[in-house]
Amino acid sequence: MNYTPAHEVALEKFRACSLEDMARCSGYSIEGNALVLEFLGQHFKVDYPSGQFVPMQASDGELPLAAQILILHYVTNLSQPLEAGKLISYKELPGGAIYIKPFTGRAIDPLVRTFGSDPDSLLEVVTRLGGQTNGLGDVGVTYRVFPRIPVALILWRADDEFPASGNILFDASAPLILPTEDFAVLASMVVFGLKRIKATL
Repeated sequence: MNYTPAHEVALEKFRACSLEDMARCSGYSIEGNALVLEFLGQHFKVDYPSGQFVPMQASDGELPLAAQILILHYVTNLSQPLEAGKLISYKELPGGAIYIKPFTGRAIDPLVRTFGSDPDSLLEVVTRLGGQTNGLGDVGVTYRVFPRIPVALILWRADDEFPASGNILFDASAPLILPTEDFAVLASMVVFGLKRIKATL
């Protein structure tokens, strides 16, 4: 997928916003001329106005362009909707019903493949990132990918009749923060980020 035009658009929007507004609305702090953020266990500074992502330590590595675009979309949304405290599924997002199949293939299926046989490892990984249990399913955890975007990951263990299954839910305020397609990218990145961390346990 060619992300370059999308990246250019996201950078233009970033440069058009003030650093102070982005910090206030995103929940990130400012250090020098940069926003400081954590994304799936890695720490970066986003330089302003260049939009360059600088790893804070060597082990943080490079951030894929798709993740950079997603973060730029998040920090340049200057609305501050209140969290609803009510969870919705991807198909309840605007237009989400049309894309539920790809969403399931990109995010829910990999979640079940990675953690379905050992749901407790999901809890271990998410706790390590500062997430917590949410009491849903057999194992349910909530992880804040961004300060204002909690994601609930839910697993049901396999039994004699059914294979393991899972779901990924968002707060009902989600569509006010990012477009629907971004949540497919986001959920997929969360699952693969958790998988990467599980491999190091």
